[in-house]
Amino acid sequence: MATEELVVGGWTKYHALTPEDQKVFDEAMRGFVGVKYTPQEVSTQLVNGTNYRYRCIASMPPSQVVWEAIVEIYAPINGEPHVVSIHRI
Repeated sequence: MATEELVVGGWTKYHALTPEDQKVFDEAMRGFVGVKYTPQEVSTQLVNGTNYRYRCIASMPPSQVVWEAIVEIYAPINGEPHVVSIHRI
Protein backbone atom coordinates (compact mmCIF):
# COMPACT_ATOMS: atom_id res chain seq x y z
CA MET A 1 0.00 0.00 0.00
CA ALA A 2 1.40 3.39 -0.98
CA THR A 3 1.73 5.95 1.77
CA GLU A 4 -0.49 8.96 1.07
CA GLU A 5 1.27 12.22 1.89
CA LEU A 6 -0.95 14.59 3.82
CA VAL A 7 -0.20 18.20 3.01
CA VAL A 8 -2.19 20.77 4.95
CA GLY A 9 -4.21 22.75 2.42
CA GLY A 10 -3.38 20.39 -0.47
CA TRP A 11 -5.84 17.98 -2.09
CA THR A 12 -5.00 14.28 -2.34
CA LYS A 13 -5.41 12.44 -5.64
CA TYR A 14 -8.80 10.78 -6.14
CA HIS A 15 -8.76 7.32 -4.59
CA ALA A 16 -11.11 4.51 -3.50
CA LEU A 17 -13.22 5.30 -0.47
CA THR A 18 -12.12 4.04 2.93
CA PRO A 19 -14.80 2.95 5.42
CA GLU A 20 -14.30 6.34 7.16
CA ASP A 21 -14.81 8.23 3.86
CA GLN A 22 -18.05 6.29 3.29
CA LYS A 23 -19.22 7.03 6.85
CA VAL A 24 -18.67 10.79 6.37
CA PHE A 25 -20.57 10.68 3.05
CA ASP A 26 -23.48 8.74 4.57
CA GLU A 27 -23.74 11.09 7.58
CA ALA A 28 -23.69 14.25 5.44
CA MET A 29 -26.24 12.87 2.95
CA ARG A 30 -28.67 11.52 5.58
CA GLY A 31 -32.15 12.82 4.78
CA PHE A 32 -31.16 14.02 1.29
CA VAL A 33 -34.00 13.19 -1.10
CA GLY A 34 -34.56 13.40 -4.85
CA VAL A 35 -31.27 12.56 -6.51
CA LYS A 36 -29.36 9.41 -5.54
CA TYR A 37 -25.59 9.95 -5.31
CA THR A 38 -23.28 6.93 -5.34
CA PRO A 39 -19.66 7.84 -4.55
CA GLN A 40 -17.02 6.27 -6.82
CA GLU A 41 -13.86 7.92 -5.48
CA VAL A 42 -12.81 10.71 -3.13
CA SER A 43 -10.19 13.43 -2.76
CA THR A 44 -9.52 15.02 0.63
CA GLN A 45 -8.04 18.27 1.89
CA LEU A 46 -6.82 18.68 5.46
CA VAL A 47 -7.87 22.06 6.86
CA ASN A 48 -9.39 22.90 10.25
CA GLY A 49 -11.29 19.63 9.79
CA THR A 50 -11.41 17.86 6.43
CA ASN A 51 -12.86 18.82 3.06
CA TYR A 52 -14.04 15.95 0.86
CA ARG A 53 -14.74 15.89 -2.88
CA TYR A 54 -16.67 12.77 -3.78
CA ARG A 55 -16.86 11.90 -7.48
CA CYS A 56 -20.32 10.35 -7.77
CA ILE A 57 -22.69 8.73 -10.18
CA ALA A 58 -26.01 10.54 -9.83
CA SER A 59 -29.46 9.31 -10.82
CA MET A 60 -33.05 10.26 -10.23
CA PRO A 61 -35.13 7.09 -9.83
CA PRO A 62 -37.26 5.86 -11.50
CA SER A 63 -35.74 7.68 -14.50
CA GLN A 64 -32.84 6.00 -16.30
CA VAL A 65 -31.01 9.32 -16.64
CA VAL A 66 -27.52 9.10 -15.08
CA TRP A 67 -24.81 11.75 -14.79
CA GLU A 68 -21.62 12.46 -12.87
CA ALA A 69 -21.38 14.95 -10.03
CA ILE A 70 -18.92 16.19 -7.43
CA VAL A 71 -20.37 16.30 -3.92
CA GLU A 72 -18.30 18.54 -1.64
CA ILE A 73 -18.58 17.84 2.08
CA TYR A 74 -16.92 19.54 5.05
CA ALA A 75 -16.29 17.53 8.22
CA PRO A 76 -15.29 19.81 11.11
CA ILE A 77 -13.01 18.49 13.84
CA ASN A 78 -15.96 18.70 16.26
CA GLY A 79 -19.42 18.46 14.75
CA GLU A 80 -21.39 16.81 12.01
CA PRO A 81 -20.19 16.64 8.39
CA HIS A 82 -22.38 18.60 5.97
CA VAL A 83 -22.78 19.11 2.23
CA VAL A 84 -21.13 22.31 1.01
CA SER A 85 -22.02 22.03 -2.68
CA ILE A 86 -22.97 19.64 -5.46
CA HIS A 87 -21.74 20.23 -9.02
CA ARG A 88 -22.87 18.34 -12.10
CA ILE A 89 -19.90 17.46 -14.30
